[in-house]
Amino acid sequence: MYCPHLFFRADVIGSNLVLKLSAGREDTGVNSAREEVRSYALGIIATGVVIAILYWARIVFITTITAVVIALILEPFVGLLTRIRLPRSLASLVVCLFAVTVIYFAGFAAWNQLSGIANDAPALKENITKAVDAVSTRIQVLEDSAARVLTPSRKSDKSATPAGVQNNKKSASKKTSTIPLLPPPPDLIPEVRIHDDHNPIEDYIFSRLDAVYQVVLMSSFVPLLVYFMLSWRDHIYKSFLRFFDGPARTTVSQSLQGIAGVARAFVVGNFLIGVFLALLTSALFAAIRLPYPFLVGTLSGILSLVPYAGLVLAVLPPLLAGLATGAPSSVLLLSLAIAVILHLTAMNVLYPTIVGARVHLNPLVVTFSLMFWGFLWDAAGLVLAIPITAGIKAVCDHVAGLRKYGRFLGD
Repeated sequence: MYCPHLFFRADVIGSNLVLKLSAGREDTGVNSAREEVRSYALGIIATGVVIAILYWARIVFITTITAVVIALILEPFVGLLTRIRLPRSLASLVVCLFAVTVIYFAGFAAWNQLSGIANDAPALKENITKAVDAVSTRIQVLEDSAARVLTPSRKSDKSATPAGVQNNKKSASKKTSTIPLLPPPPDLIPEVRIHDDHNPIEDYIFSRLDAVYQVVLMSSFVPLLVYFMLSWRDHIYKSFLRFFDGPARTTVSQSLQGIAGVARAFVVGNFLIGVFLALLTSALFAAIRLPYPFLVGTLSGILSLVPYAGLVLAVLPPLLAGLATGAPSSVLLLSLAIAVILHLTAMNVLYPTIVGARVHLNPLVVTFSLMFWGFLWDAAGLVLAIPITAGIKAVCDHVAGLRKYGRFLGD
């Protein structure tokens, strides 16, 4: 039996179900969009908090990372002593004492060189002035010769002017020259200022005693941190892995090994290249009799490893030393050529072979990391930017969810 009201009732119920299902789907889509926006907002807030902490506690992070870098440099020597049955704690102590002794004698030698440069510093301004005057004189001679060649002669102009006009000009110039000059008004007379006895260098140091105290205080912790990192390395490594279970422990172990390998390749590679450049540059500067070859050669060799600006920074120490001591122009030019040749050789031959084979970072990421860490930590950030970025890339390469970021950072 046909009942229209029953069919109408079923249609109404079905339409209500369809409306509820569509409304539920819309609510689900809105909720997912809200969750996505919330996750992005939380990520941005967390990034800002991390950056603020890195900036606020930069002295602690710089000290810790510096100790890690030094520990990575000294680790091969500790491993060499442990192979001859020496306890790790004793091997770490011996290596740290040897490193401190080397740094002390190097600093003593550098202090002697700096004292000699300080005695010659007053002559630096005079020598630079002479060099600038000589260059400007040569440029002026070239400009005069070019002007004589390019500018037509004006003898015809002088001959074309009437004699009366020339006489009138001479008489006018004589009349104007006989006009007495009036003294300046009293308000324009410069006041005689009484100079105080304050030394600007002393004022600068006293105004920043707090920052100097923090640097000295944190630097005193570096030897202790390096010793404990070397002597307790195995214990710290095993204890840290116990925080993770199952596959996560394997992933963390691989990440730590990757970070250690990349950081050791970068730090130890740069250290070896820097020592080689410093010794070779100092020997060559001493051979050509450039003043203060040890200090100048060491600075030139180390500054040559600075990314992008290494060539300019490597040239500055011999240039300033030659100008300060009035070295002959032949010695000065030869020292500049040595710095340029050694820098190009290190960057194109030694660096790709020793460091570039393990550290794969594209130039854009390197430039951005230098800008970012230099902004946060100033000069220390420029030095530590590439090791930190290489460590982040090593973590991304060994974590499945972060491998896309590791490919982006790589070359």
